[in-house]
Amino acid sequence: MSEARSPEDDPGDAQDVPRAKGAVSAPGPDGRPRKVSRRFPLFTRDTARPEGGGRAAAGDAPAPARQWPLLSVTSLVGIGLLLTALDVFRVGTLLIGIALIGGAVLRWALPDVGMLAVRSRFTDMVTYGALGLAIALLALMAQPEPWLEIPFLDDTLHYTI
Repeated sequence: MSEARSPEDDPGDAQDVPRAKGAVSAPGPDGRPRKVSRRFPLFTRDTARPEGGGRAAAGDAPAPARQWPLLSVTSLVGIGLLLTALDVFRVGTLLIGIALIGGAVLRWALPDVGMLAVRSRFTDMVTYGALGLAIALLALMAQPEPWLEIPFLDDTLHYTI
């Protein structure tokens, strides 16, 4: 049974192990650790993908299958916009709000959602959920004959105007 040995176990190998003190980064071209500054760089060279920004299906799957979470949310929003344009305002805007809430649920439930991941998981969930809830509530309270009435909002509107 062989055990993993550290450089400290064998003094002959200790000289071959490069060591650096302080802030270090990945090894340079020569294999030795490089000392780096702890300051932020003046120019950003790249950005990290958002967590969950990987493909929603395997890489050999066709493009629509890899991006099914984004396609499902955008298709529901498109249907909602079409219904709104066809003068079914309340149902169309309610469908848009439900699609955004569904995007928040997909962002929470799935480990990889493809291009539906724009920011961090928490920020995406809060953004999709808050906008979807606001649009759905406004669709339910739209005049004439609202499906949802909140009494204190009428009083607030009456006293502010």
